[in-house]
Amino acid sequence: MRISLASDHGGLELKKQIADYLKELGHTAVDYGTYSKERCDYPDFARPAALAVANGECERAILVCTTGIGVSMVANKVKGVRCALCVNPDMAKMTRAHNNANIIALGQKYVDIDTAKQIVDNFLNTPFEGGVHATRVDKIDKD
Repeated sequence: MRISLASDHGGLELKKQIADYLKELGHTAVDYGTYSKERCDYPDFARPAALAVANGECERAILVCTTGIGVSMVANKVKGVRCALCVNPDMAKMTRAHNNANIIALGQKYVDIDTAKQIVDNFLNTPFEGGVHATRVDKIDKD
């Protein structure tokens, strides 16, 4: 799977570790930055990563900042994106199963790498259940 990644300086280390993990799993990680610990603005990186999902360049995305809140707000402004902030593996499973989320946001301050790996596994491997949930997702996606 082709997965876009992005972070600001506050999420850089976790993003790097997730990129390595995705490669171990055989996925292609497309990194939209940032690439240094120098202070930067998360919209500059989260928006292009979210657009890559919306336009079909990547199937999913994982965004990281200090809390995950800022990058999730940016992503959800992009038409066609359903981004969920996840702090535990069950949230990732539920957002895929019920919301058909195509992006997740993580907070480096709150999620360690072992938990992040479990979140990523659930995000990538949980199918959308459809049914009544499809009706709800259609309502989310409605203009």
